Amino acid sequence: MGINAVPKSPSLWKTFLVFLAPLMLSNALQSLFGTVSNALLGQMIGVDALAAVSVCFPVMFFLFAFVMGLSTGATVLIGQAWGAGERDTVKAVAGATLAVALLLAMSVALFGGLFSRQLMAALATPPDVLDLASAYARVMLLTMPLGFVFLLTTAMLRGVGDTLTPLLALAVSTAIGLILTPLLIRGWFGFPATGVTAPAWASAISTALTLFVLGLYLRHKKSPLAPDAEFLRRLRLDGALLGKILGIGIPSAVGMVVMAIAELVLLGLVNGFGSDATAAYGAVNQIMGYAQFTAISISISVSILGAQAIGSGHAGRLDAIVRTGLLLNLVLTGGLVALIYLFPRAVLGVFITDTAVLELARRLLIIALWSSVPFGMATVFSGAMRAGGVALSPMLLSIFAIVAIEIPSAMILSRTIGLEGIWAAYPIVFCAMFVLQLGYYTLVWRRRPLRRMV
Repeated sequence: MGINAVPKSPSLWKTFLVFLAPLMLSNALQSLFGTVSNALLGQMIGVDALAAVSVCFPVMFFLFAFVMGLSTGATVLIGQAWGAGERDTVKAVAGATLAVALLLAMSVALFGGLFSRQLMAALATPPDVLDLASAYARVMLLTMPLGFVFLLTTAMLRGVGDTLTPLLALAVSTAIGLILTPLLIRGWFGFPATGVTAPAWASAISTALTLFVLGLYLRHKKSPLAPDAEFLRRLRLDGALLGKILGIGIPSAVGMVVMAIAELVLLGLVNGFGSDATAAYGAVNQIMGYAQFTAISISISVSILGAQAIGSGHAGRLDAIVRTGLLLNLVLTGGLVALIYLFPRAVLGVFITDTAVLELARRLLIIALWSSVPFGMATVFSGAMRAGGVALSPMLLSIFAIVAIEIPSAMILSRTIGLEGIWAAYPIVFCAMFVLQLGYYTLVWRRRPLRRMV
């Protein structure tokens, strides 16, 4: 069931929640596979396997940042076209987006097959886990094209108001992946024993199978994104559309890449404290990911519903959409953070069995987790601005906060108070982002007229 446009005020909360609930579950499922896989690695192989996979996390985020930025631009244009009832434009935008993504994906796969060990070494990976990290990274990078196509397809479906189909696809993919992972770790029931690379192989296999089923389902439903003959004809590099897509997508991607680079810098600082610190970093990042995915889900909803409102000629609804997003962030993201704070040891114990590493991770989680709330507030404002086709200014504000505030804070505090100082940089930068995005939205951007891009 799709949502063509944002309705009148009395039903905005209902519309928001109907759209948001499957989106939040989808993002939770995306995290679930990594969470359970890491837990299985930690329990079945040991802390070295968890540390090896943790080293790869910023690399994967760095690469997916490009395609996530691309999906952001495509989703905004698709949302505006869908709000205006233009199915042909939806197909054209989707085809151009997938064409450029496939070119990028093939480049990533080639790079991963050749230089995964050099990449891991450049990240100052602890020597005792370098071989494991290199093997895991190689498989993940070689199979990245499957992940790129899957992420883009599910994102663009949300642009036409369909959050249920991506949820079902992710549920199928996650279920297959979780079944395969332990079988591949140990080589049970005739499966090859792939050790630390098991989650990467399981993810690739489950994604390929799910994409096949999803294609059949979309053709049956006659979705505008179904891989039919008309859609395949649109699978080309359309310069005019790509200019508009990349106008939003490149700033969004650059912003995420800068965040990924900052994570690489922070990981390098963390690695300097040893493999226990690296393992704790991985566990805490998994948990913070759940809180931040909740916030990001709300931001995506604001962006898509805002784009549909602009496309349907109801741009005046944007302020109400933003207010709803802010309130939902307080309730949902804040509520999840509070729940985790009540049981930090139990949550971290899913990933870590070593007592010393568990206590270290608990201290780091307490320092950083609450900052997911101001992070969510900031993304609501940037999501609203993207809905109107403006991504450069929010990106520049985020880059300023990261480069001028987060990285210097982490470097200075790591030298003065130790490992905990690195994690203190997260609340500092997320609060700064909130103030900057709020100020630009209210004082500059909202005073401009809003127009459709397609």
